[in-house]
Amino acid sequence: MVQESRDETVSESPESIPPCLIFIDKEGRWYHQGVEMIHRDFVQLFYQNMRMDSEGRYIIEWDGATCYVDVEDTAFVVTRVSYEVEEGGERSRFLLSLSDDSLEALAPETLRVGKDHVLYCSVKSAAFPARFSRPAYYQLAQHIEEDKGVYLLPLNGQRYPIREGPAGVD
Repeated sequence: MVQESRDETVSESPESIPPCLIFIDKEGRWYHQGVEMIHRDFVQLFYQNMRMDSEGRYIIEWDGATCYVDVEDTAFVVTRVSYEVEEGGERSRFLLSLSDDSLEALAPETLRVGKDHVLYCSVKSAAFPARFSRPAYYQLAQHIEEDKGVYLLPLNGQRYPIREGPAGVD
């Protein structure tokens, strides 16, 4: 799958990193050489060892080896959104279920609409962009308001504008 990196002092140029032969589609499904990866343990291991390089590529570093992953849109997909009132009832949040089977609170200031009206946000401490699946988009859209042509997400007394822009990280 990957070539081993023996010299840690060599700079990481785009040409020096081989492909993993892994593809992630826009719905967050992982494929290796065209075959869907169904073993969640492997997929989660790869997620845990993934980072983005300065070129915006998804890089997996594991067991002394490094390779890049081909990604149709984003590696992380928001699969579900739930609204929660935190203990004491004074604050609320939107909880995101992600394609790596993790949960995290939405950072509403990172919401943006990209090409074809797809909704994105930043996840994993703003290290990665995440694409909202259609069901997750509709779950969040129930809370979105429009004011003079601007779409806003109200949360804890603030109204967060939903920006337009590409799916990059903040």
